[in-house]
Amino acid sequence: MEDYLKAIYSLTRGGAPASTTGLAEHLAVQPSSVTGMVKRLAGLGLLAHIPYRGVQLTEEGSRAAIRVIRRHRILETYLTERLGYAWEEVHDEAERLEHTASDRLIDAMARALGDPRRDPHGAPIPTAEGKIESASLETLADVALGEPRVIQSVRDDEAEGLRTMEARGLVPGARVLVRSRLPGAPLEVQVGEGEGPTTPIPPELAERIFVQALP
Repeated sequence: MEDYLKAIYSLTRGGAPASTTGLAEHLAVQPSSVTGMVKRLAGLGLLAHIPYRGVQLTEEGSRAAIRVIRRHRILETYLTERLGYAWEEVHDEAERLEHTASDRLIDAMARALGDPRRDPHGAPIPTAEGKIESASLETLADVALGEPRVIQSVRDDEAEGLRTMEARGLVPGARVLVRSRLPGAPLEVQVGEGEGPTTPIPPELAERIFVQALP
């Protein structure tokens, strides 16, 4: 149930409901499994079904989803900063631990880390009260040519992609500038300040990198 709540929260950040097909693809499950879980979550008052459009979390469902997201991101941060995990290793480990760790343990980890605001991948960490900083939905693949951006966060659920990002300097806080974009070809991206060389970034990787305008 917690995985479904997180998935619906992620898919509805732009305001549109999450479809059964979208949920099935996101969670890599059969649509029939999604239908059954949606009915169960709706019965618990955690989501509302919008006819012919999909589902949205209720206020209670949003609180539950944010609680799981907080656990996941605190665990990722603790594993990276205190236990020496690489940033491409922590997602799967946190996925396993987030369903069993108590709120007391998570709060203790957060205090030990100095109550961090972002996880190793740049995603905002919800507070213990359930408040979460709004995140940019613009990806590197969407940026117009010649408009400088700063990487805000990256998707954390694909280890190989994270290794590639780190090798090319595509980490939170890095400045990026798209120099060239041709259909079906990698983006040519300048990483860092100045007039350095460009780096080819496959479109599917660029879609996993979230950016914001320079401060």
